[in-house]
Amino acid sequence: MINRLLSYLVTSPQYLLPQHFLSQLISYATQMRWPPGKNFLIRQFIRYYQIDLNAAIDSDINSYPNFRSFFTRRLRPELRPMAPVPNGVISPVDGKISAIGTISRQMIIQAKGQYYSIEKLLGGNSNLAEQFFAGDFITLYLAPRDYHRVHIPVTGRLRQMIYIPGWLFSVNRHAVQVIPELFVRNERVVTIFDTDFGLMAIILIGALFVGSIETSWMGIVTPGKKRSPQTWTYPKVNSVILEKGAEVGCFNMGSTVIILFSAGSISWEKNLVPERDVQMGELIGTYYG
Repeated sequence: MINRLLSYLVTSPQYLLPQHFLSQLISYATQMRWPPGKNFLIRQFIRYYQIDLNAAIDSDINSYPNFRSFFTRRLRPELRPMAPVPNGVISPVDGKISAIGTISRQMIIQAKGQYYSIEKLLGGNSNLAEQFFAGDFITLYLAPRDYHRVHIPVTGRLRQMIYIPGWLFSVNRHAVQVIPELFVRNERVVTIFDTDFGLMAIILIGALFVGSIETSWMGIVTPGKKRSPQTWTYPKVNSVILEKGAEVGCFNMGSTVIILFSAGSISWEKNLVPERDVQMGELIGTYYG
């Protein structure tokens, strides 16, 4: 009860904040190129979150043109090897499991006592949602200190991308516990992939202070000047094909990724439970196909 009350106290002010305006301000600040200013931000961030710079490909903060480029820094590949399992599903990110399981009665669990509709998550597309009924999902939270590039869990061909405007509530554990239907209220980018064993969706959820969401094939998708739903369809001819482990995109501040698989196509590793940390490339499941 005390923890839940604390979560309400922490998150309630967010309903009154000018979320997009504040996120835009943060975005501008993270793009500042004045060396003393951007280096000050980087050093404070490293100190506060105890960032291990030795894990980055480039450990010299002076070489980053702005804070955003540091925040989305790439890690040394040898520190994130892909699990050597031919039919393995790898973690797309460094993060913490928020929820994992089966999509039951067209609903996904957000937290204890909190659920949301898969159809709403996918922007109200009932035909698309039906293809994931009784499928499997995993929700992964990326804290500010985490590596913020998102990779594809299995090889896939991009079929569709959907931008869905919305709020920018925080997606930390306090918000997830008390804000109803958080992930279907927040701004997000839905990407749909065909794989050898069925359909897969990778959903990048926006959040408070997230400067933008980028994809490897388009660049910055959010924020847009016109916040209205948009859909891009990708034909098989000259299609975007990403090999397992390839980069899908990145967040310019911390957020959440949700992965959906069609019914009967995968099985999760038995040691995956909420609050467990995972690293990009780690084996999280196997697929049938």
